[in-house]
Amino acid sequence: MPDNKRVRNLPSVASLLERDAVKSLLRSHPRAVVVGAARRVLDAIRAGDAEGSAPSRNTWTDRILERLPAEIAAEEALPMRRVINAAGVVVHTNLGRAPLPGEALAAVAETSRGYCNLEYDLDAGERSSRLAHVEGMLRALTGAECAHVVNNNAAALLLCLAGLARGREVIVSRGELVEIGGSFRIPDIMAESGARLVEAGTTNRTRIEDYERAITGQTALLLKVHRSNFSIHGFTEDVSAAQLARLGGRAGIPVLEDQGSGALIDLAADGIPGTVSLRKALDAGPGIVTASGDKLLGGPQAGIVVGKEELVAPLKKHPLSRALRMDKMRLAALSAVLRLYADERRARTGVPVLRMLLEPEERVRARAFRLVRKIRARASAALRLSVERGGTSPGGGALPDVFLPTACVAVSHPEVPEGKLLARLLRGDPPVVARLGKGKLLLDLRTVRDDEVPALAGAVAEAEKND
Repeated sequence: MPDNKRVRNLPSVASLLERDAVKSLLRSHPRAVVVGAARRVLDAIRAGDAEGSAPSRNTWTDRILERLPAEIAAEEALPMRRVINAAGVVVHTNLGRAPLPGEALAAVAETSRGYCNLEYDLDAGERSSRLAHVEGMLRALTGAECAHVVNNNAAALLLCLAGLARGREVIVSRGELVEIGGSFRIPDIMAESGARLVEAGTTNRTRIEDYERAITGQTALLLKVHRSNFSIHGFTEDVSAAQLARLGGRAGIPVLEDQGSGALIDLAADGIPGTVSLRKALDAGPGIVTASGDKLLGGPQAGIVVGKEELVAPLKKHPLSRALRMDKMRLAALSAVLRLYADERRARTGVPVLRMLLEPEERVRARAFRLVRKIRARASAALRLSVERGGTSPGGGALPDVFLPTACVAVSHPEVPEGKLLARLLRGDPPVVARLGKGKLLLDLRTVRDDEVPALAGAVAEAEKND
């Protein structure tokens, strides 16, 4: 409980606004920001955020004036900040998923600083489709007859279900009724689309006969969903997309595959199994495939729809397409990323997600040792540092069974618990996201760029001494 006697001499907001120091702040900051900051400081003091005996009014005023500039700066700081990802998760949903390549950042800046030909054909001098900037590249990269893009993969699935199966049945395996991040569930998306869910098989075993028995005159789609964030082991059986496509061909029912992660390059030969490219997914036979743009593809948030002309083309005219459409900045970024994929070698080095996934462990380890040297040059001898081997995940609800070898810098201090070190890193500038393990703070260098090493070293040195 606050001590009312201690705070009885607190100045009013009105009296603070008459002080020369506050008038100076009002000349460079909006009045509402200064007043709000003053009220927050006063509220914090009343709640007990102050020490010592009851000061005089002038002393309270001096203390408040000392705190006001920092409070104003915190209020005016952009709420979304760049962070250093030292957690090791490459496609980290909470940290914005895929970092964009420089080409994409340049494209966003160039097209958004003024006007652009978003929906204008410069050759014909007339209106055109905003998706013309990416559709051709998607067709070339995937081999699809037709391509469409909306604002994320959940939207792509919702559009496909609403456009192809509203009021009719969609058959899906019970083992694929997944829940993605934020409690979004396949049955809920299907209900919102107006399609009727028909479950086939069991949680762990689904056979092609289960789909055959579920087909009725009301069946509009056979749906296969990628288990993006979990796997089932043991007594299991599954139906492949190719098997389902053959059944759909015999029954005259389209097959929709929600691939989820959206790879454009097969990475199995690189030791990353499960990264089936969109081209290979379509080659297996489904008439339509959906995927994310900001996971393994390494672009901006997007929902990609590729497949047969007869299935995809009508979706472009569906009313939901306008509600779910991409804005100019994300289209510019996606276009730039897709251009990198025109040369696979260029994509492997130029797309940050691919570069991080494919970087050899020895290079990650070398970066870890560089970080140790830079920290030791700035921190005290009490900070204990070591380089340890570890494993990390691609993240983003992609490849749940894949773990990448990595190198971590383990940090500990005899007088500062690892949890407090992490809390200090999170409050730093720039903030650092790391993980805890075995009584140590672990900085995973697989997701730290070479040019971020100096800033990360400085952040660790500050975390050692600052509370």
